[in-house]
Amino acid sequence: MKIAILSRNRRLYSTRRLVEACTERGHEVRVLDTLKCYMELNSSEPVVWYKGERLEGFDAIIPRIGASITPYGLAVIRQFEMLGTYSLTESVALGRSRDKLRALQLLSRKNVGMPVSSFAHDVHNTKELIKLVGGAPVVVKLLEGTQGRGVVLAETAKAAESVIDAFRELKADFLVQEFIKEAGGADVRCLVIGKKVVAAMQRTAASGEFRSNLHRGGTAELTRLTPSERATAVKAAQIMGLNVAGVDILRSSRGPLVMEVNSSPGLEGIETASKKNVAAEIVKFIEENAGPNKNKTRGRG
Repeated sequence: MKIAILSRNRRLYSTRRLVEACTERGHEVRVLDTLKCYMELNSSEPVVWYKGERLEGFDAIIPRIGASITPYGLAVIRQFEMLGTYSLTESVALGRSRDKLRALQLLSRKNVGMPVSSFAHDVHNTKELIKLVGGAPVVVKLLEGTQGRGVVLAETAKAAESVIDAFRELKADFLVQEFIKEAGGADVRCLVIGKKVVAAMQRTAASGEFRSNLHRGGTAELTRLTPSERATAVKAAQIMGLNVAGVDILRSSRGPLVMEVNSSPGLEGIETASKKNVAAEIVKFIEENAGPNKNKTRGRG
């Protein structure tokens, strides 16, 4: 197969591992800087160009789209989909997962467990938002935040009101969520491929920190999932329409709660903790599912 990886940095661990997995399994692989792809729109056929070269003949693409370039990344994926190229991560699914509010609405509609959340663009009484999620302590999250950035734990109602007012002054969109105390500063990252969880790790926050992100100094270790946690992770990924997803779950007294569904999960932490070749599993999935016009949306929607 001829496979393209859409990544801005070929030296990133995840990109390198995907290149290695493709090569080891006998595929021709190429890394394309997403922002250096450009598109020709005409009435006969769509075209993707790259540094003066017309891109043709790819059987599949593996999008590794950073959050900061989501809109342009979506356009590039859609263009490939319109050409009939199989995309491991479809444009519609990526768009859903990157819109945190939309993602929570979809999960809520399908009765997936998640922390109680409130959202508003303009609230004169911030106490109402805090009350909706059960009162302080609460977690306040910027909708555009990634890797733990823009996530604040407000331990008192006064602190929560100050954070919310500050975000409002910045005209930033944010969510207010209940704080799951029993999670103990830990969450579980489930790596879902297709209809199964292929690896999982528990991430624990560093001392004095409540965010468990590895980029924030958190630690990761292998963990055993319950049947309910496995089912929840797979269901969440399927609701988003993602073939590959990192589903972050909090262990609570009322069962697993989905915190986030990541459409471009990093591979370093999960491969290190689980000792599994996740990159190879991703390539195997492409081998089994790729084909002309095999994406559900084909750039529509």
